[in-house]
Amino acid sequence: MHPNNAFRSNDDPLAFVAAHGFAHIFGQTPDGPRVAHAPVLVSAAGTVMFHLARGNALAQHLDGLTALISVGGPGHYVSPNWYGEPANNVPTWNYQAIEIEGPVRAMSMDELEELLHVASATFEPRVGENWTMHKMERPRAEAMMRAITGYELTPAAIRATLKASQNRSEADAAGVIAALERLGETEGAARIRAARKTS
Repeated sequence: MHPNNAFRSNDDPLAFVAAHGFAHIFGQTPDGPRVAHAPVLVSAAGTVMFHLARGNALAQHLDGLTALISVGGPGHYVSPNWYGEPANNVPTWNYQAIEIEGPVRAMSMDELEELLHVASATFEPRVGENWTMHKMERPRAEAMMRAITGYELTPAAIRATLKASQNRSEADAAGVIAALERLGETEGAARIRAARKTS
């Protein structure tokens, strides 16, 4: 995470993870470090749940492992030309990211099935659809579940960065906002405005 305290946020990091819904999951294996890419869900208890194909290079090592989940949000490049003194500055990048570190346990088949029901109930409405596992024939559903493993990570540490030009002067931030809006990056401009109101 970025070392500058200006880029800390009071926003709920797990709410960001839940809203984003996709993560990079890192772990150390006997073959070296590996990363998996998977949809994630946040439980009511604040744990992070996901599933991986059993053939995934990380899957067979995760149970009992301390892993790191990284969730990145939208970001954008910042040109020094957008500041009041371009010759005295360098390019940078505004972004949002959450890291969650903690022990992982493998789920039972019953827990995995519940996870899959929650996943479809969470993600299908986001695309205006209504698919559920009940639409599959049971033997097919069971075969698919045998090909994957569910996991739950209990957070031991959560680190967050919201880098939205908080370390810049009002004039420089205004220059970045104006440039982003010219480029149609209205969400990036809005994040800078919101960060300055709360910092």
